[in-house]
Amino acid sequence: MIYLDNNATTAMDERVLDAMLPFMKTMYGNPSSVHRLGRIAKSAIETAREQVAALIDAQPTQIIFTSGGTEANNLLFQATPSYLPSNDSVKFAISAVEHSSISESAKQQHCAEVIPVNSDGLIEKETIFQLIEKKPNVVSIMLANNETGVIQPIAEIAAQLSEHGIIVHTDAVQAVGKIPVSFAQLGVQMLSLSSHKIYGAKGCGALCVDKSLSLKSLLFGGGQENNRRSGTENVAAIVGFGKAAELAKSELEARSSHILALRLQLEIELSKLPRVTIFARNSPRLPNTVLFGIDGIDGEWVLLTLDKKGICVSSGSACASGATEPSPILLAMGIPPEKAQTAIRVSLSHQNTVAEILEFIEIIKSFGV
Repeated sequence: MIYLDNNATTAMDERVLDAMLPFMKTMYGNPSSVHRLGRIAKSAIETAREQVAALIDAQPTQIIFTSGGTEANNLLFQATPSYLPSNDSVKFAISAVEHSSISESAKQQHCAEVIPVNSDGLIEKETIFQLIEKKPNVVSIMLANNETGVIQPIAEIAAQLSEHGIIVHTDAVQAVGKIPVSFAQLGVQMLSLSSHKIYGAKGCGALCVDKSLSLKSLLFGGGQENNRRSGTENVAAIVGFGKAAELAKSELEARSSHILALRLQLEIELSKLPRVTIFARNSPRLPNTVLFGIDGIDGEWVLLTLDKKGICVSSGSACASGATEPSPILLAMGIPPEKAQTAIRVSLSHQNTVAEILEFIEIIKSFGV
């Protein structure tokens, strides 16, 4: 099998699994318990908090562990900063290319402004000026798109918005572990990330929150996560997240260099095929992501055909699997529906090889492109 769907999820690193196993077998104490096993579990969580914070240049006290990136993104809407007016008067704005965990949550809000992107998938400066005039309280713009890989100039955008007292959140789930991410340098007030996108366990993520903000509690009970998310912590998954973050930080340069070389090789080969279009090719993108389409061939058909040949890819976001509609991300970029319907996403890992890329290309060629 050739796995080329790493933006959907990554294979757990063996070192991450090794770190988790003791907390699933012998060190099973509840972190809220005062006995030895409980204290060991509590200490392990705090170590993981430090590791995750270090990966994104933040302070450990700014990290709130969640069940994943989706919950972290939902907290933006459901645990609105308490110093703002009541939820009824909070005005949100999101980009047109957000993950469904943001866009679907925004639909529940009566005052959610949508920020358009250009044909390259980027938000333009003039658009931000126009947004400021509409006076939103909270703005969410993802750092890197999960389908196209397009990287937004978040630091620049956040600087503009913060001057007007606007709170900025960024979904950095796809960016973390692939490019350098600094919470401090981005200048945002909230940032979401996820463990299973960086070779950690599923079911664990985090929201990084600036110390100036006070989030309303979403869950009530034992007061875990500094009273911001009650409930017994998933210790093993959090420990795995911490280990994955530690490895992502120490190996970032080597991983990024390898996957970028693979991506460039893939794009060179795809460019030789006359019916292939690489979407957002001229934009700054993640080193591992290529979204392309083959004129006249449905993306779902390509996906299923590749699957029969032992190759795993995606036709877009994994959270929209089974959808027959064209990608809303591409539609937001002005791509015609019939062309958007052809989209196939290849997302690479440092575990992939040049040989796998060349085998993938040969199969694509067999489609008569």
